[in-house]
Amino acid sequence: MAAATSPESSQQARVYFQTPPGSTEEAGIPVRKAGRVTVKYDRKELRKRLNLEEWIINQLTDLYDCEEEAIPELEIDVDELLDMENDSDRAACVKDLLVDCYKPTEEFVTELLDRIRGMQKLSTPQKK
Repeated sequence: MAAATSPESSQQARVYFQTPPGSTEEAGIPVRKAGRVTVKYDRKELRKRLNLEEWIINQLTDLYDCEEEAIPELEIDVDELLDMENDSDRAACVKDLLVDCYKPTEEFVTELLDRIRGMQKLSTPQKK
């Protein structure tokens, strides 16, 4: 049994996915130009930072006797530490962050300060 179709139902709406040339610029939509965008980071410094962050997480899980997900929410900002004048200010800042920890933190703080010594601050690289 064939279904009856009327001329209106047999014509389907057409959808166009290509925009006519020049219409996007006129509509105020920016047009992307083909090209490459590259940003140069110091990979060695990034690797050092990643290793430091992994070490910090491992140390905090030991200090708080918990899994990584259960570590109290605290942020040890290495760039902020690098901005400080001296190691005693850095140590005081980290000890303030670890005030909830019931285990001794002096060894962690000392090792952290040794590890960040000589590191560079990570900032947005300048275009060359």
